[in-house]
Amino acid sequence: MTPEAPEGLSDLWAENVFNLPKMQARLPKAVFKSIKKTIVTGDKLDPSVADAVASAMKDWAMSKGALYYAHVFYPMTNQTAEKHDGFISVQGDGSAISEFAGKVLVQGEPDGSSFPNGGIRGTFEARGYTAWDVTSPAYIMETDNGATLCIPTVFVSWTGEALDKKVPLLRSIAAMDKAASKVLQLLGCTEVAHVNSSCGSEQEYFLVDANFASQRPDLLLAGRTLFGKPPAKGQQFDDHYFGAIPERVQVFMQDVEKAMYKLGIPAKTRHNEVAPGQFEIAPFFEAANVASDHQQLTMTLLRHTAKKHGFICLLHEKPFAGINGSGKHVNWSVGNSTQGNLLDPGDSPHENAQFLVFCGAVIRAVHKYGPLMRAAIATASNDHRLGANEAPPAIMSVYLGTQLEDVFEQIKQGSITDSKHKGVLDLGIDVLPPLSKDPGDRNRTSPFAFTGNRFEFRAVGSSQSVSGPLIVLNTMLADSLEWIGNRLEGELGNGMDLNAAVLTVLKEVMEAHGSVVFGGDGYSEEWHKMAVEERGLANLPTTADALPYLKAEFVEDLFKKTGVLTPVELESRFEVYAEQYILSIEVESKLVVDMAKTYIYPIAVDYLAKLSSTITALSGMGVTLDKESAETVAGLTSSMMASVKKLSEAMAKHDFADTAAHMKYCAETIRPLMDEVRESVDALEGEIPDADWPLPTYQEMLFIK
Repeated sequence: MTPEAPEGLSDLWAENVFNLPKMQARLPKAVFKSIKKTIVTGDKLDPSVADAVASAMKDWAMSKGALYYAHVFYPMTNQTAEKHDGFISVQGDGSAISEFAGKVLVQGEPDGSSFPNGGIRGTFEARGYTAWDVTSPAYIMETDNGATLCIPTVFVSWTGEALDKKVPLLRSIAAMDKAASKVLQLLGCTEVAHVNSSCGSEQEYFLVDANFASQRPDLLLAGRTLFGKPPAKGQQFDDHYFGAIPERVQVFMQDVEKAMYKLGIPAKTRHNEVAPGQFEIAPFFEAANVASDHQQLTMTLLRHTAKKHGFICLLHEKPFAGINGSGKHVNWSVGNSTQGNLLDPGDSPHENAQFLVFCGAVIRAVHKYGPLMRAAIATASNDHRLGANEAPPAIMSVYLGTQLEDVFEQIKQGSITDSKHKGVLDLGIDVLPPLSKDPGDRNRTSPFAFTGNRFEFRAVGSSQSVSGPLIVLNTMLADSLEWIGNRLEGELGNGMDLNAAVLTVLKEVMEAHGSVVFGGDGYSEEWHKMAVEERGLANLPTTADALPYLKAEFVEDLFKKTGVLTPVELESRFEVYAEQYILSIEVESKLVVDMAKTYIYPIAVDYLAKLSSTITALSGMGVTLDKESAETVAGLTSSMMASVKKLSEAMAKHDFADTAAHMKYCAETIRPLMDEVRESVDALEGEIPDADWPLPTYQEMLFIK
């Protein structure tokens, strides 16, 4: 029997996506033309085409085995939500037919009060709507239990406010497009296509054998280990990063990639990350809205596929203390089909006015709205990672590289004459080809670094939706481009030629905002001191420090004037994200108390009793043992329970002046007490025999694959 040939990429690619080619094959010509125009140019959707699209979409989905459809939306929780309905319609004679009308495609109605809404909806006010997002294609989600047609949608309240992450993302793209188009026209571009942002997000994650994870209540409920003694070997040998991928893990990765390809998600890179048990997958760039939807799907596929291979996929930013945590580096750029990538400097960036203007707009935006950027990546889990040795500090700065730093320094001085060029590395080995050397290095300590033709927002957390960071980046860029456009318009109106006007405006930008540019070691104490004391940048180490900036007047003004978020919608986001932070720490603190009392304490007491009994028995036989070990275990057990008592008492406090005060209490009181309990527990793990210890250890979870 001839073995079946393996599926190639062309066979798999977008097999389960109702994309433009499939629409073209199934829709009337006029309907397809209308839909394509909306998708490509952002024009308003013609509602009259909905019935034809719905019918074709249903027939295609049923041909793939789908009997149900789901409006998929993204509430303010970093999660994905979906409501499933059947295509079935029962007739008067008792028969059943399949039916999917245009009005059902366009609009659904999930419960608007059951998802976090920050006070927009009361519990008794239940109505909310989903609305079809035609710019993100529908797809088939396959599981072992069947196939479902999934339709990306927005989620809004009955009163019209955004209850999700997609509505403000689409608004931010529109605001940025409007401002960018004006600037491009002022720069002399006569034909300007729709400007969009692009995103490529590098997803880091851990894999733990499910047998171990199922025995860890902290992993199951909090996503991270609340206790755990570091193993003798961690990442200090640098032998895991880019090492050979374990066979079991590679099979898992291949299954993930196959599912991604069928959904049109361009998985590009896979490798071992720095920490043992840590890995990364990275896609190719896509339009921001589609990339955001695909990122949510990627997290879903990672989790689901891991279960099939006997793993648990951990997306928490710091699941294991003492080793690197996981980020989701968001590579972000802007561009269109007529001018290309607007953040591509070319070979001579000092002569590229278009690039200099857009890069200058980014510099201004990061300086002006740095605290907002920090708030956009503020979560209880990401707080463990930011500022640690593997992550950017909680101070927002821009890294440009030596070439562009020099160019913008020239601009600040009032003239620009040259820029450093690429070089060639001579390795002294004739058989090796010459290597092109970039004009600038890279900086892994920068939270927002220029990396050739895009900026990399390195501070985003691995469990986060990328929508929030993209909304902020697009919106603050729109504001800066609007300001630059107005200034250019004024200078040109006063008779200044274009090149002089560009230089004048960019000089203003660098004089006012150049202090945000930093190319040194972002981890150093010197930078932390310089950033705050000399440059006036904000250092916001915790979510409790960062989230209140969502209530700041300058942030409210930004979102209001760009039309991205109303004051009510912005306030709701503060309330939702603050509640998520508080609840996360409440869950963790309860787990710390429960695990210490019901897992660790009984084992410690039992071991101490056995140890004391052995010492006594041997003493009666004339053998004297050192009692230091028993005294150590007794002391650590006593310290642990004293800390548990303090933590329990602290958790009982509920009289807070406001939400911000409650967050501060969690950050400054609850978390340190949790760490205090952990210190005793981790020390006990080093004293009690491994066979008696009740929890799978770091050594087992990180190294057994």
